[in-house]
Formats: sequence, C-alpha cells, structure tokens
Amino acid sequence: MADSSFDVVSKIDRMELDNAINQASREIDTRFDFKNTGAKIELSGDKLAIEANTEERAKAALEVVKDKMIKRGVSLKHLDAGEPQLSGKIYKIGCSLKEGISTENAKKIAKLLRDEGPKSVKSQIQGDELRVSSKSRDDLQASIELIKNGKFDFAVQFVNYR
Repeated sequence: MADSSFDVVSKIDRMELDNAINQASREIDTRFDFKNTGAKIELSGDKLAIEANTEERAKAALEVVKDKMIKRGVSLKHLDAGEPQLSGKIYKIGCSLKEGISTENAKKIAKLLRDEGPKSVKSQIQGDELRVSSKSRDDLQASIELIKNGKFDFAVQFVNYR
C-alpha cells in the first residue's frame, strides 16, 4: 500500500481577507465614532495601511479590521501590525501579511512530529510547506491534531490529504 500524506501550509484566503477589509472599511465609513476622523483602510499586495487623525482612532480601526478578520475565518497570526506612527497630521499603522512557512518554522513542526508524534510519520520540507507522510492514516490524523494543538506563532492549514 502506498503512503498517505498531507501538506502543512500557511496561506491566506485572499477572498476572505478582501471581504474582511471591505466590511471593516464600510463599518468605519458608517460608524458615528469614526465621523470626521479621516480613518481609512487600504490593502495593497502584502501591506495593509490604516490611517486616522488620532492614535486612538487608528488603533480602533485596527481593532475593527481584526474583528472582521476573525468573523471571516482569517487567522490573526497572518497579520503583523506595527505601532501607530505620526506622519504630518495623520497617524498611520503599517501592517504586513505573513504567508508561507519559513524553513525554521518547518523545522519546528518536524521536530515536534519527531519527538511527540507517531513513529511511522515522516516529514519533508518542500519550499514554504511541509509534507507529512505515513502508511497509516490514523497516524496522520494524530499528527494533524498534534500540530493543531502546538502553540506556534504562525497559522497552519492542512491541504492535499490523500
């Protein structure tokens, strides 16, 4: 019997992220406490820019974005938000979006599987993802649970389970 496998990845669902940003932008445009604060949100590539007249309004706009991301099922571990910076009369928060599993993070997952996972499981780093294979599907299910319960500082998803 051939080995079964799955891939561990860290990818952002771009459609859900766009929906979350659009919802947050609409909410900021209509909420009374954001009137005349110049608050706006822009997404360009892997950068998210939040602007407002005051530091508190910029932080509140970031909280609205986080709330909408949670509701749309996008992990907050993908969002790396900076501190509000004063630029002229406007406070700006620059946020970068983290995607892909770095080699160090893949090694952390592989070490976790090696130390605590089932003995039949093998892992292999392939670019920005990690392939986990075994003859037993039950061992793969146990590995998925182990990775889900691992406290990593990056989001993980499981794809290509076969």
